[in-house]
Amino acid sequence: MQKNTVLMGLVIIAAAIAGAFYYANTESKKPNLPAVQLKAAQKAEAEPSGPIAAKVNGEIIRVSEIRKGYDENPQIAGQLPFDEFYQKALDVFVNGKLLYQAAEKAKVAETAEYENELKTLKEDLARKIFLEEAVEAKVTPQAIQSFYETEYVSKFTSQRERNAKHILLEDEATAKKVLEKLNAGEDFDTVAKEYTKDKTVELGYFTEDLMVPEFVAAVKTLKVGEYTKAPVKTQFGYHVVLLIDERDSAPLPLKELEPQIKNILDQQAVAEIFDKLYKESKIERYDLDGNKMPETPAEK
Repeated sequence: MQKNTVLMGLVIIAAAIAGAFYYANTESKKPNLPAVQLKAAQKAEAEPSGPIAAKVNGEIIRVSEIRKGYDENPQIAGQLPFDEFYQKALDVFVNGKLLYQAAEKAKVAETAEYENELKTLKEDLARKIFLEEAVEAKVTPQAIQSFYETEYVSKFTSQRERNAKHILLEDEATAKKVLEKLNAGEDFDTVAKEYTKDKTVELGYFTEDLMVPEFVAAVKTLKVGEYTKAPVKTQFGYHVVLLIDERDSAPLPLKELEPQIKNILDQQAVAEIFDKLYKESKIERYDLDGNKMPETPAEK
């Protein structure tokens, strides 16, 4: 039953493209309804009861099928309510059912082309499911936590971080004029808005290696709340710098690094899976002349 559902979904997507063509070209911000329908068709099990959305030559499409496609795509819920989505999706589901029925009537499933495509689809699906499950078994929350602690936290070296604002000027004369205004008590941000050529006044926290040496040297002489009393010349121009805060850097929390860690572990897991498969298998390769090719290092 599940295989039939998957295959039907794959056939439906072709019909759905035609059914959704109008919406795709007139409402570019609407969600991809064919993709939503395919996902629902692949995952939803046939339900014996529930509100009926449509009958196509006696075959029932239920509201729950369309609802499942909507619920499993949270980005859609942020764009439009279900009742609006339903009006658009219903025709897509109907078109898919019509095309599938026509394919059955034409006995497409008995053709050699269908059998060839089906074989390819089965192999692709089997590969996909196997690899996803094998990687998931390796890349567990515990594995991510362990990597975070052993490869990041334990090797983390704290550095001095400073948070500063700056006003960047073209020439020294203008920089001195800015300093006169600050010395007279004018607000740093107000003066910056009027004079700076770098719209990024707030630099955020940075370590010494991220700034040019002249800038770092000037900032290191300041206490929190102080600004440079003379223009600081760098390759970018003349700076007037205000030190906002300084601190010792600390490791980033796991939640900020988890996507990157997971990506690393996913790649490692795939490599380990293929390494194991090669070691457990006998592989023979032949060139175009039928001569046996040497084994690769992974196959020995």
